[in-house]
Amino acid sequence: MRDFTSKAIKSVKPSGIRKFFDIASKIKGCISLGAGEPDFDTPWHITEEGIYALEHGKTFYTSNLGLKELRDEISAWNKRKYGLCYSADEIVVTVGGSEAVDIALRCCIDPGDEVIVLDPSYVCYEPDVVLSGGVVKKIKLKDENDFRLTPEELETAITPKTKILILNYPNNPTGAIMTKSDLEKIADIVIKNDLLVLSDEIYSELTYDGVHCSIGSLPGMRERTITVNGFSKTFSMTGWRLGYVMADRSIMDEMKKIHQFVIMCASTPSQYAGIEALKRGDEDVEKMRDEYDARRRYLLSEFNRLNLKCFEPKGAFYVFPYIGDFGMTSEEFATELLQREKVVVVPGTAFGESGEGFVRISYAYSLAALKEAMARIEKFINSLKR
Repeated sequence: MRDFTSKAIKSVKPSGIRKFFDIASKIKGCISLGAGEPDFDTPWHITEEGIYALEHGKTFYTSNLGLKELRDEISAWNKRKYGLCYSADEIVVTVGGSEAVDIALRCCIDPGDEVIVLDPSYVCYEPDVVLSGGVVKKIKLKDENDFRLTPEELETAITPKTKILILNYPNNPTGAIMTKSDLEKIADIVIKNDLLVLSDEIYSELTYDGVHCSIGSLPGMRERTITVNGFSKTFSMTGWRLGYVMADRSIMDEMKKIHQFVIMCASTPSQYAGIEALKRGDEDVEKMRDEYDARRRYLLSEFNRLNLKCFEPKGAFYVFPYIGDFGMTSEEFATELLQREKVVVVPGTAFGESGEGFVRISYAYSLAALKEAMARIEKFINSLKR
């Protein structure tokens, strides 16, 4: 019998994150610092709205685009927070941010189009480009630049076939951010070269130094930016699977076709919960952000005490320490740490070749768990120095 699977999917590697979760699940007493999932429960007033929707039979299909009330709230929230101006008809409510990235790329890529992907970056971008028929063009970000994209790096990567630039700031896995002045320089190059930006801003509310700037709010960028965001990280709603994508009507009218035929609509009870989150969730977000910041500062102080090099992440909930001085690859370091001290971290290479020499550690865990994990990591590092 012939092989019925596509060449494209065969070229896609499994997620490097999940490998370590699968191993850890079989080890008793493991501490996992691998998952990008908040340890907070969804705030009760948000959960209550989802329960209310279920109790009152609100389990029907919504509009393909999502509930109009939710899209109105998304529009108002983004205008208030980031100066983004998209109408309800230019917003699609999606099954998490991952679907939003997928349908945006499928909508805009023709076979052979080049898409610039930053390395290291979140694991879904490269596979989504490949499965859409695009060609991945990587820019290797540098620790000495705090993992920010520089104008020079972008200019060098652009060719006549370049169509899309994918940005993800605050960044997963590094925790890096880009300021308004950083993005203004990138926007000038994007406009000059007639490119489209897909900006994944799922960690926008988890910024610890200054205010998050959305590139779509800059002059000349609204029509050439697709902005992805969601509720998972901001409101601790990962399992609710609720995200959204915003784009100019010229793009959105085509993008929504994919969503119509593949998904139909996002979960109805989740959408009602999302309305409550946007209306009355600011205080919850502030409390969670303050707690993440305390954990971030604790880890940085511990790395400094252990003389473990790590630039200061100013967004998301990850640190990306350098472990290359121990004479081990990222994969070897993560594997040995798991086997010997039962602590899960993710090798930097799970996010691209430029992640070699680094590991990603999530601080979306309690301070008690982080302290125990750091004690085990210290023991492991000291054993390597002997």
